[in-house]
Amino acid sequence: MARFLTTTAIALGLASVAQAQSASDVLTTYANIAEANYADSLAAAQALDAAIDALIAEPSAEALEAARTAWLESRVPYQQSEVFRFGNAIVDDWEGRVNAWPLDEGLIDYVDGSYGGPTDENPLAALNVVANAKFDMSGAMVDASTITPALLEEVLQEADGVEANVATGYHAIEFLLWGQDLNGHGDGAGNRPWTDYAAGDACTNGNCDRRGAYLAAASELLISDLEWITAQWAEGGEARATVMADEKAGLTAMLTGMGSLSYGETAGERMRLGLMLNDPEEEHSCFADNTHNDHYFNGVGIQSVYLGSYTRTDGTTVSGASLSDLVKASHAELDAEMRARLSEAVLALGKIKTAAEGGFAYDEMLERGNAGGEALIMGGVDGLINQTRSIERVVTALDLGGIEIEGSDSLDDPSAVFQ
Repeated sequence: MARFLTTTAIALGLASVAQAQSASDVLTTYANIAEANYADSLAAAQALDAAIDALIAEPSAEALEAARTAWLESRVPYQQSEVFRFGNAIVDDWEGRVNAWPLDEGLIDYVDGSYGGPTDENPLAALNVVANAKFDMSGAMVDASTITPALLEEVLQEADGVEANVATGYHAIEFLLWGQDLNGHGDGAGNRPWTDYAAGDACTNGNCDRRGAYLAAASELLISDLEWITAQWAEGGEARATVMADEKAGLTAMLTGMGSLSYGETAGERMRLGLMLNDPEEEHSCFADNTHNDHYFNGVGIQSVYLGSYTRTDGTTVSGASLSDLVKASHAELDAEMRARLSEAVLALGKIKTAAEGGFAYDEMLERGNAGGEALIMGGVDGLINQTRSIERVVTALDLGGIEIEGSDSLDDPSAVFQ
């Protein structure tokens, strides 16, 4: 569900504001940050791939832990990049390949008996490709004797048109490294044994060689997908060219991404909905219990785009002319408000992160009747909603016309959630 924002013209239009601070310069900074952010995501994915190769070559508890650590580190830059979604069609068309969620993990590998089997909504929900070298899909036999990136990408991803059939990307890799989190609202993440990748008689849960092949193929795809999107934001890339071609459309894309990630996606679908349902399966990174970081770095990414400053993984900074500069030139009070709302949202999300790192896991916060957990999560939700209201006022101040901000039933029509 989308929220539609309509605006009225103001005395000082976009062209006049741009005289004080070039909109073109602001868009150049935006594209530079996108390129750097995706380049960091790519480098982190390459480090993850090296750790996965080491795990498959010589499985051990230490190798599995190193791969898990590399996965967690890879999420830090990627989650900040989600602010480039929603306003940029090229990112939206691509994003499902790397960060689709939630997923029916039974498509990929073994699951606990409580998971259930095929459903009317998803006949492939318990397919278990790792255990099956061939299988029937929509009446046709599929040869999966060799697990390749092409099999994952072209056959399994959103198989039968079901979005929950997620075969590629971060969360497929997450499941293969952690396994299911069977703790409910209790302490602990998934606990897949390293012997799920062991050779010979040491192999647990069968098909360890195919499990390793699946993990390697998913990692290879993640790298190629991130290479592609990074190139789109480089000089001569399609994403950069599209943003730079029309200043008004480019600024609209920036603010649409900020508002939609803030409101419908993070505050709504990823936070408020899970709290309403009290469901730990609604965690964004439910296998690794990394959801607190997912939310926090989404907030940091939104703030970075407005301030025109991104801190790279190596500690260096990419910065330049910013939306903040553009707004401040004619609406200094609104700029101060926007900066304050961004800081408050990051602070509220940071409280969730700090609590989780201190032992109060996000899935524990979601438990019905847990007042402390609800207060933490709703603090983040409220911070994100409040900053979205300021984003809407920035749109009006820059006279950008109507923009479409992604919504969520959990925020816009809560009764519909339970229908």
